[in-house]
Amino acid sequence: MTIDVDARTLPGERVAHYDLLGRRDTDYYAVFTDIPDADRAVWGRAKAFTDEVGTRMQGEWDAATYPIELVRRMGELDLFTDGIEHPELPHTSPLAAGLVNMEVSRHDGSLATALAVQGGLALRTLALFGSPEQQQRWLRPLAEGTVLGAFALTEPDHGSDSVSLETTATRTAEGWSLSGTKKWIGNGASGGITFVWARVENEGGADHGNVRCFLIEQDTPGYTGTVITGKVSLRGIHQAHIAMDDVRLPADAVLPDSHSFKDASRVLFATRSGVAWSALGHATACYDIARTYATERMQFGKPLARFQMVQERLAQMLDELTAMQLYCRRLADLETSGGLRPTQASLAKYHNTRAARRVAAIARDLLGGNGILLENGVMQHMADIEAIHTYEGTESVQALLLGRDITGVSAFV
Repeated sequence: MTIDVDARTLPGERVAHYDLLGRRDTDYYAVFTDIPDADRAVWGRAKAFTDEVGTRMQGEWDAATYPIELVRRMGELDLFTDGIEHPELPHTSPLAAGLVNMEVSRHDGSLATALAVQGGLALRTLALFGSPEQQQRWLRPLAEGTVLGAFALTEPDHGSDSVSLETTATRTAEGWSLSGTKKWIGNGASGGITFVWARVENEGGADHGNVRCFLIEQDTPGYTGTVITGKVSLRGIHQAHIAMDDVRLPADAVLPDSHSFKDASRVLFATRSGVAWSALGHATACYDIARTYATERMQFGKPLARFQMVQERLAQMLDELTAMQLYCRRLADLETSGGLRPTQASLAKYHNTRAARRVAAIARDLLGGNGILLENGVMQHMADIEAIHTYEGTESVQALLLGRDITGVSAFV
């Protein structure tokens, strides 16, 4: 429930509502008022982390630097487990994982992407497909953030059609040789480990042509990760272009339970829900910034909030935000029950990133010239939303997945 507390208000207006984490309430339909205590505790750790970080990430984003120690701090707080079921990991429900994603995204998109890469992609890949020996060595270090993990699927010429990947894994007398390139790989040049998806070349073998996943330590000869520069989105996390030239690996470098592209898709389907939550976090920040600005900014002798057009814009933003919250809460309920279908995650991602774009655009316009200042936050969120709108499957790909499910006919090439 929400409580009334003393707050800055306009003359004659009601006292503002605050949520149970002590902030101005953005939950108009009380979607998150019945969160179980265990989940609320995890959410609270995420909020404590963002309070600890303060405004630091604005400077990191501006300078395009990646504060790895903050990623490790998230590991110390057990924020990486992302709803993954594994006996060696602390249990985090899908709802708690979503709330963490939302809260970190509300603060900063780069740290939220680091959260998604480390937990949602790398840790999940190892937990699902790794051997007992691989898990014994790497599972806890990934979960604790002492080792950074990368998930390498996307290639320079294969983004949306990643099923056509060209990176190859060739069998050798000692094990494997990997060659190829990957692009947009978070943590791919951070000195940790990379889970590389490659197509097996083994003429006459039963696995010839299959897509499998390989664990590569980034200091392995032949592996080169180069940080991509010139980004105007997610500037506070380093993403890499990876070149692999005859990277020699032992036979046990392959994750034994990875056998096809469907396994890579299984990871992506799980993290797609996280993108919907992340979009909600960004939109919540934009709405909150705009609402606060409207009550404080004086124009023509009165606060912006007293203008009809401003109130209408705030109502439009709240409309979008509430729908996003309902999508996310239902998504978590379905995942908890085991009934979540991949296309349902696609619909949530499709809706929420589109809605977040609209909310950010209204907020930026409402702030006028101040909307482009980094210190006010909206432009940073607006730029970062552009990245999450694309990754884990573009808008068009999500639409085609949904269209195939709706009609029973595939429109993919």
